[in-house]
Formats: sequence, C-alpha cells, structure tokens
Amino acid sequence: MTIDGKVVAITGASSGIGEATALLLAERGAKLVLGARNPDGLDAVAARLSATGGDAIAKVTDVSCREDLTEFVALAAETYGQLDVLVSNAGIMPVSQFDELRVDDWEAMVDVNLKGVLFGIAAALPVFRRQGFGHFVNIASTAAFRVTPGQSVYAGTKMAVRAISEGLRQEAGENLRVTIVSPGMTSTNFAESITDEAARTELERRRDDIAMPPDAVARAIAFAIDQPADVDIGEVVVRPTAQA
Repeated sequence: MTIDGKVVAITGASSGIGEATALLLAERGAKLVLGARNPDGLDAVAARLSATGGDAIAKVTDVSCREDLTEFVALAAETYGQLDVLVSNAGIMPVSQFDELRVDDWEAMVDVNLKGVLFGIAAALPVFRRQGFGHFVNIASTAAFRVTPGQSVYAGTKMAVRAISEGLRQEAGENLRVTIVSPGMTSTNFAESITDEAARTELERRRDDIAMPPDAVARAIAFAIDQPADVDIGEVVVRPTAQA
C-alpha cells in the first residue's frame, strides 16, 4: 500500500471528515499533521491517534489566514522532511436565503471554503515543486453540481474549488497529483455554522434522515492517495444512496 509512510497534512481535522480521514490514514501507516481552529478537538484527535500508536502532530490553524497555512505546511516539512499530501478539508456551510442578507456568512464561506484552498495551494505548491512530488486533495461538495435555494453562495464556493482544482491539475505536470472529492450529505457538525435557524433545522433533519458516515468520505480520500505515483484520481463523488 502506498499510504504507508506518507506525510499527510489535513485541515479541518478536529471533527467530521477530517477526523475520520486522520484515523483511517493512521491505521494505514501515514504520518499526520493535523490542523483546525478548535484546539480542544484538535488535541483530542491527536491524543487518540497517539494512544493507538499513530504518528501525528497538531497545530491550531485558521485556513482563512494565509500565514497560518504557510506555517502549517512548513511544520509538516520541517518535522518529517517532506510533505506528500495536503488534504484541504476545512469548510463551513452557513447557508441562508439571499433575502436574509447574511453578508458576514457569505464572506466567511468565501474566506474558508475558497480562499482556504487557495492559501493551501500557495503554501504547498513550492514545497511539492522542490521535492518533485506531491498530492493536493481538495474537498468540494455535491452542491458544486446542483444549486438549491438557500445554498447558492455555498455552492458557488464549491464550484470554484472544482474549477481551481481542475486548472491546477492541468498545470501540475507529470510529478504532481490533484484530486477533488465531492461528498454528499454527511453526518458531521456542519449545521453548527448556520445562523439561519430555519435553514439549520431543515438541514439537520435531512442529515439525520439520510446522511452517510464521514468514514465513507475518508475511504474515498484514502483510495485517491493509495494509487501509484503515475496515477491521478481526478475526481470522486460520494453520496448516500438516499440523496437525490
């Protein structure tokens, strides 16, 4: 298996898809660098990995801050001597109808979901170029394929992640890999960021009815990573069977 021994940095690693991915990759022998804004959750995941023999370090990281991501990537390279994979997973979903004019929420989604991915590229691309290898795994969403009322800005950020990732793949050359993973409804705490109470209640109801576990997305990420160096899984869409 090609995951064993790889250095993988994961943003949004304190819960949900990021946590599930860290646990799965640790089982398969990866060395992990975990980043998130929540220090308590981040420390808990790192401690859980260490307790089971995993090799992991953690750093509080706000992906909307370019300096944070630069330091996060540098920590991985300095600690382990290289960085094989950057999983840009951090994201928020404070959805609402346009008439609510929740402009602060719009800005937050652009800052985290979109600029966070760009800042990750800016931090890791020079490292990957110097090494001559590297893999970007950028988390988008099935919302990037289907816009629904109330989710327009969120979907816009995820469409942009797909476009940016595909452009990066075309420019990356034969030594770098770029993968887009687009999850559908997943059982995570994404609703916590929703400030519109009606929208939060509806999405929580749908999540509880049909959502898949975050492990399903983690397996898709691991599949993309666990390929020969000359094979690039361009995009994976993974959703619960009950999702339209």
